[in-house]
Amino acid sequence: MTLIDDARRKDEALGEIDWRAVPEGAVRDTVAAPSGALARLSAGPEDGQRVLLVPGATGSKEDFVLMLPLLTAAGYRVESYDLAGQYESAGAGPERLTPPRPRYDYRLFVDDMLAVLAQGRTPAHVLGYSFAGLIAQQALVERPELFASLTLLTSPPASGQVFRGVKRIGRLSDRVGARASASLMLWGIRSNLNRVDASRLAFVRGRFALTRRSSVDDIVAAMMDTPDVVDEVAAIPIPKLVAASEHDLWPVAQYRAYAARIGAELVVYETGHSPCETAPHQLTRDMLRLFAAS
Repeated sequence: MTLIDDARRKDEALGEIDWRAVPEGAVRDTVAAPSGALARLSAGPEDGQRVLLVPGATGSKEDFVLMLPLLTAAGYRVESYDLAGQYESAGAGPERLTPPRPRYDYRLFVDDMLAVLAQGRTPAHVLGYSFAGLIAQQALVERPELFASLTLLTSPPASGQVFRGVKRIGRLSDRVGARASASLMLWGIRSNLNRVDASRLAFVRGRFALTRRSSVDDIVAAMMDTPDVVDEVAAIPIPKLVAASEHDLWPVAQYRAYAARIGAELVVYETGHSPCETAPHQLTRDMLRLFAAS
């Protein structure tokens, strides 16, 4: 209980963060993927066991800057990259594939993740945040030998049309379509409906200036037709963690049911959709416990 209280106390004491600042010892570079060069942030000993933290739609590697020092202090090699079309990976896209394709889709993102994993020490511990959790599950099914554990951070606890389960407004998502849903999501972020502090809001708004709108539209469309790999994920015997929050888009009951289906432990934080930003000490504590189980 002392450890739990200590982690939560540290999270509650977090002040404003310079989200553009690189943590001490971290390195910015790019990693080659089928869709193009992906912007990456790495830290920790090169011979340490690898942890890959993957952000979701409209996100970026900077979403994990508070977790990098915590994981590297535990001896891990930590990496994160911007998804194709997002922020500093905006130049990566379906037109760079061989052969070129017209849209961003799950196949593009899964192939990129597998390529990133293959260019380093494996098996690696993988965290998929939101949309990236859907990518990570498909990648796990295809190449389970690359994964030491899987953490799904506020990732939609569903397949098919995943927005149907969103609190209050999910039933409307079928009517408005992918582009309108993406527009609503972007409006909510820009309008600060999540009530983030000024430094975070400025960073997020600046990030939109680089992110390709087409990638956001295509991601939302993909999330409306997510492959069902639940049984396959459940059958893979690695430690799994579902990290949810009390004030997320999807109800905790849905996360609890999904965790049970895939054989994962469930943790729930008293925060919103982004525990990597608002509860990094608690999330890191729970991930380190998961790593020990592997």
